[in-house]
Amino acid sequence: MGGLVLTVGEGLGVLQPSGGGSLEAGDASVSTGGAEGNVAVGLARLGTPVRWAGRVGRDGIGRRVTGSLRREGVEVVAFEDAQAPTAFLVKESPAPGRTVVSYYRTACAGSRLSVDDVASLPLDDVAVIHVTGITLALSDSASAAIDALVQRARDNGALVSFDVNHRARLWGERDASAAYRRLAARSDIVFAGDDEAALLVGGTPEQMLEGIAAWGASEVVLKRGVQGALALIDGDLHRRAAVAVDVVDTVGAGDAFVAGYLAERLRGADAQSRLRLATLCGAAACRAPGDWEGAATRDEAVTIERAAAGRSPAQDDSGDPVIR
Repeated sequence: MGGLVLTVGEGLGVLQPSGGGSLEAGDASVSTGGAEGNVAVGLARLGTPVRWAGRVGRDGIGRRVTGSLRREGVEVVAFEDAQAPTAFLVKESPAPGRTVVSYYRTACAGSRLSVDDVASLPLDDVAVIHVTGITLALSDSASAAIDALVQRARDNGALVSFDVNHRARLWGERDASAAYRRLAARSDIVFAGDDEAALLVGGTPEQMLEGIAAWGASEVVLKRGVQGALALIDGDLHRRAAVAVDVVDTVGAGDAFVAGYLAERLRGADAQSRLRLATLCGAAACRAPGDWEGAATRDEAVTIERAAAGRSPAQDDSGDPVIR
């Protein structure tokens, strides 16, 4: 397909206890996160050219966000905001495999993303833009910016990828479902969890796929966690089982799934290959703490698949195409 993926959204600092558990128990470590940045790192590790754009504060957290992305091979376009700080989140683990996240993002830089910001982004080399419902929820300004970006992408012939990524606390009393439906109807690829798809159309998983696709998206993918993935792609239904791994932290797994799918989509791979790499990348992300630190390379994805099938990593008798 050629070209790169442009993903636009909010970057955050991530504060979490160094040894797990609660912040009150000991020292903490600082890393970075944000759904769109997580997808960008996932794509970069898979060898897909990717550009991230977003607004950050003129502060240490903002510099850490952009620095982390650049070190991972992501091209960064950062709009530095001297009037607002970079948001951050606190991630705690009260029990193994369970994560509680608290956000501190009110009036932060990411919410001040504007139409003027996205108007300055070059799109000539962009094959896919990827956005999420999180940015729609941050502010009227950020929502308008995403609307403008999507229109520019469509005018330039780029595909639009939209991950619902519902955050109820960000929306409050506002109608999230109407905003999601509006953007889904203008997208080529839509990702959602079962509960998120139910916000849009309701029904059985198959009915939800059909309902969303009826608005115009040619590819609708349900991320179903331990139940794997279900997708309606160009009118055909596809299923993919989940990959079993030891779960440390599920935050960022959905973003890694999206990265795997889009990486194969740009390579022109068929639907099953896209879902295969997506589920492997989602599983890989669960093995490590952090929003993107567990993102897999292609070789690591193959190793995870072989291990899950009970094979030695040195063997290659799965019958599936090698992810390279």
